[in-house]
Amino acid sequence: MFIFNADVKLTDLGNGVKRKILAHGGKMMAVEVHFDKGAVGTLHSHPHEQLTYVLSGVFEFTIGDETHLVRAGDTLYKQPNILHGCVCKEAGVLLDTFTPQRLDFL
Repeated sequence: MFIFNADVKLTDLGNGVKRKILAHGGKMMAVEVHFDKGAVGTLHSHPHEQLTYVLSGVFEFTIGDETHLVRAGDTLYKQPNILHGCVCKEAGVLLDTFTPQRLDFL
């Protein structure tokens, strides 16, 4: 299966955050999340494992009780049910991979 980024709709989630649902099926899902400078990814948790790859920008990320500044090329792992969130310091894009799929996104 091929998913062409140009064909995928960017959904405005409000407050400077937009999302593209990319490839998904079986037990995996890939999602692009676009942040304006200053936008907040509110602290939350979910039962999915998640990898986040920073495509561009600078983010202050909190995972559990650790907070670090991350930028393009950095990768983050979020175990199931761990509290996590971010503040975008420089406009950017994240690539999130979830297992299982986030059915609540579909």
